[in-house]
Amino acid sequence: MTRPDETMRAVEAVLFAAEEPLALADIRAYVGEEVDLAAALAALADHYAGRGIELVERGGRWHFQTAADLANFLRRDREDSRKLSRAGIETLAIIAYHEPVTRAEIEAIRGVQISKGTLDVLMEAGWIRPAGRREVPGRPLTFATTPEFLTHFGLSSRRDLPGIDDLRAAGLLDPVDLAFEAAHSGAETMVTADEED
Repeated sequence: MTRPDETMRAVEAVLFAAEEPLALADIRAYVGEEVDLAAALAALADHYAGRGIELVERGGRWHFQTAADLANFLRRDREDSRKLSRAGIETLAIIAYHEPVTRAEIEAIRGVQISKGTLDVLMEAGWIRPAGRREVPGRPLTFATTPEFLTHFGLSSRRDLPGIDDLRAAGLLDPVDLAFEAAHSGAETMVTADEED
């Protein structure tokens, strides 16, 4: 049996050399079944806390990343990034909050048809994936987010997505949506008052 410090070093080496985040089963394939992997990962995360790189877990996968507060030191003057269209952002948000979701459900929520290219762009970015077929007539394909989506947006899980109160506090809700919500809650209050009479 390996000593704890040897286990930690082995896990560190595996994660450092990995080209992509690794699940626990992937790490075990390298370091063996008999090691206390949870303890080694906790010790490594503690060891790298507050340093230039940190060990993080996103969606059940572990990897090293640059500390967020040091990102400004690593930026280059020229960035080759493509801006996601409004349709792409809306589609990604719908998938993230409602997954698994079909194309027809996305279109019903958005109120407009989406082009196949929108889903293709999100799949090329590695943020969404096909998630099987719904057991209804026509067996439509469903879509869900990927671990890469969580990693890119710095989320541990989908539970970390902002809620309605967070979005309202950040000023990200459309004033029309807020007015509609206020009118809707006012109507509910009137109905409740009528029921009490």
